[in-house]
Amino acid sequence: MRAFGMPERKSPNILITGTPGTGKTALAAKLASISGLNHLNIGTIAEENSCYEGEDEELQCKVLDEDKVVDCMTASMEKGGNIVDYLGSDFFEEDWFDIVFCLRTDTAILAARLEERNYSEVKIKNNLESEIFQVLLEEARDSYDPDIVHELQSDSIADQESNIERIQGWIKNWLANNST
Repeated sequence: MRAFGMPERKSPNILITGTPGTGKTALAAKLASISGLNHLNIGTIAEENSCYEGEDEELQCKVLDEDKVVDCMTASMEKGGNIVDYLGSDFFEEDWFDIVFCLRTDTAILAARLEERNYSEVKIKNNLESEIFQVLLEEARDSYDPDIVHELQSDSIADQESNIERIQGWIKNWLANNST
């Protein structure tokens, strides 16, 4: 048995977190395609299962029903072999993830990406402040063993390729160290 009573898994669970616009979904999708792990995008899970509690008018986004999302994910997470991407990390079960990667992006680059998405000025400001103050990195460090939380720069395609190589190396090591 694993710590916290979770059964042994044959493949790892990975969380990719970070401020909107840092490249979480692109990285997770590409990594899943290469590694054969499942890509679980929380936005997609929420849409497909109506996991919302309402709407945030100021930020112009839906409010996630975190408990419902967790319920929808539990079976997949217990099986293992998942790459989860979402901006937050504090509502997931602590024993779900073997490693957490928090993507960080230079604020000038991030602002341009958010403007391309037609985010409102309020939403851009909120997300840039989150990035500047490392809100999501600190949330991950507070939610999980700090030894499994890693910060990755995500400013460019070269960064994405480097991050993919690094995570693939970690997956290979995890599989070698956890094979039965």
